[in-house]
Amino acid sequence: MPIYFYWGEDQFTLQQAVKQLQKRCLDAQWEAFNFEKISGEQADATQQALEQALTPPFGGGDRLVWVVDSTLGQSCDDGLLARLQKSIPAIPPDCHLLFTSSKKLDRRLKSTKYLENNATIREFALISPWNTEALIHQIQSIAQDLQLPLTPETEGFLAEALGNDTRLIWNELRKLKLYSQSQSGPLTVPQAEELVNTSTQNSLQLAQAIRDGETAQALQLVADLLLTHNEPALKILATLTGQFRTWTLIKLALEAGEKDDKAIAAQADLSNPKRLYFLRKELRGITGGQLLKTLPLLLELEYQLKRGADPCSSLQTKVIELSSLFQPVHRRR
Repeated sequence: MPIYFYWGEDQFTLQQAVKQLQKRCLDAQWEAFNFEKISGEQADATQQALEQALTPPFGGGDRLVWVVDSTLGQSCDDGLLARLQKSIPAIPPDCHLLFTSSKKLDRRLKSTKYLENNATIREFALISPWNTEALIHQIQSIAQDLQLPLTPETEGFLAEALGNDTRLIWNELRKLKLYSQSQSGPLTVPQAEELVNTSTQNSLQLAQAIRDGETAQALQLVADLLLTHNEPALKILATLTGQFRTWTLIKLALEAGEKDDKAIAAQADLSNPKRLYFLRKELRGITGGQLLKTLPLLLELEYQLKRGADPCSSLQTKVIELSSLFQPVHRRR
């Protein structure tokens, strides 16, 4: 039965999947007759979609009905559920009904249970910014699709520099693909550094400045990220949270007496245990207690930003608070 529900925060990859479905279902010459796009904000969006999906395609190709930002996964009264149960089995095999949403389906709903048994449900989740191994795997997968040869070091650099922004990763790797056509071997880190948007790398520099207690440098980096790079505050925060989480897990493991690098790397989601040699140096003179205190401050900042607080002033205030955690006592006075 050609019913689909796509959901998740990775809207870029979700939209790519929608395009693939359109390409598979629709005949370009008959698309104007056989493609319907309905806003989920309309109160009767699901009813409209069901009516359209029951209509056989006209001319060549199949019919595709798409409900954008559907609320079906969050609310469905008994009347609408009955309509779903009656209409979906009657949809012709050459008609396709697609619902998309950034929100997860509420599994308590009867409609969700019905869709789980009668529809293709796909999740498009963003990779956690601190899951370096998964980010590297994503870089490898996209580079393979683009036939872009990269060294392992370059893959690691790109994972850190680009984070979990799938749209940015595709755009930057396409740029690297154009550059790579003029050479035979895989791209190196210095070549990638010259070409990619390194705003995430600047966010990592911000984390390092905070960790070193360099408030003035940290504030300058905040201004540079927001004003020069137009970097979203929540994306900066995601990088900071990922970095401080990694540092905290490593330091706590070391303070607990753990000596096995592989065990520490597994706890901190590090794909390459050899990085611990450098991370140990970075964390010298810093305690796990100091690092633990950063996490509630970062959580508070996330709450403020999602509630609509001014990004610049909120980031600046929290950067000052965070930096003060790592300043020697004589510098705090």
